[in-house]
Amino acid sequence: MISGRAVPAATAALAAVLTCLTPPALAVPRPAAPPRTASAWLPYWEPGAYRDALAHADRLHTVSPFWYEATAADRLTAHPGAADRTVVDGLRAAGIKVVPTVTESLDAEAMARLMGDPETRAAHVDTLVRLTTDHAYDGLDLDYERMNEGARTPGLVERVRTGFNSLVTEVCARLHALRKECVAAVFPRTAAAARDEGPVFDYAHLGRTLDHLRIMGYNLHNALGEPGPLSSPAWYDEILGYATARVPARRIEMGIPAYGWDHRVGDPARATHRTTREAEALRRRVGAPYALDPVSRTPHFTYAEDGRQREVWYQDARGVAAHLPVLRKYGVTGTALWALDFEDPGLWPVLAGEGSERGPSARPRPANMSGR
Repeated sequence: MISGRAVPAATAALAAVLTCLTPPALAVPRPAAPPRTASAWLPYWEPGAYRDALAHADRLHTVSPFWYEATAADRLTAHPGAADRTVVDGLRAAGIKVVPTVTESLDAEAMARLMGDPETRAAHVDTLVRLTTDHAYDGLDLDYERMNEGARTPGLVERVRTGFNSLVTEVCARLHALRKECVAAVFPRTAAAARDEGPVFDYAHLGRTLDHLRIMGYNLHNALGEPGPLSSPAWYDEILGYATARVPARRIEMGIPAYGWDHRVGDPARATHRTTREAEALRRRVGAPYALDPVSRTPHFTYAEDGRQREVWYQDARGVAAHLPVLRKYGVTGTALWALDFEDPGLWPVLAGEGSERGPSARPRPANMSGR
């Protein structure tokens, strides 16, 4: 017989034994967050671009504010809002790296001289690296496009190519020593000589040196040419076939457009830039039906203004969804969006692998200023 006093003690002992015999509850693993596979440029002139980045932080690993322009070896001109700590700190708090873009205002001959002289090139490298350390950026994106202008002879092309290779090698070595990222944006190249838009860009060298090579996969038809699509799956196939033969797929970011060109048919004047949001708002306003070109897989429409026909070609989420299989074919998972606050809101589910070739988003789309 157990006394009344012994009952609590016995009960406690039994509970201890049962606890030892009962396996601990298994922790239910949380689903892994999807990888952030996109980067995006942040245009300083778009007031909603920063908010757009924060709203889609779960997809973005890097944002490149369009903040600086190199005007001499030792001089960088800052655009409005450059180094804004609210933007830098806010992006970082959202887990996004801040890798500002630097463009250049010098043509092929001027850049060949700057990059070809070791002393002048060293001054430029110092200027670029100091920018990252002064503002504690996570790296730099060199978007040196103008140096292609005037590169009409093989000799000048070679001088610019060799100089840019040396510049990138030295900048990247310095940035990597500081644990910062080294990125460059380049024109698309293909095996077809007639379509080689960026002969000064040595993909093989850049692919060995950079953390990310951003290929600007847009402007198949541009503002100064005939109306037509900005891109197509067939063109992406040519671009990535060339690129992946020279650059590891993991280092490639395919630039995708979120804009279009509004041409006045038969007029050689420069077309009007429309963000995708502007283009879609215009299409709805003029009552044009939505049409996706079956070959290029890009939307387009026509309308009349002042008695003249206008033709608009742009890119939206449905078109991007039809281009992404080409990236998968070549093992490319990275994308670079030009640009934040330009895009169809339905693009983000597509980049997350959740979208399909549905029609345009039904959400209202505010008008925005023009872009690049």
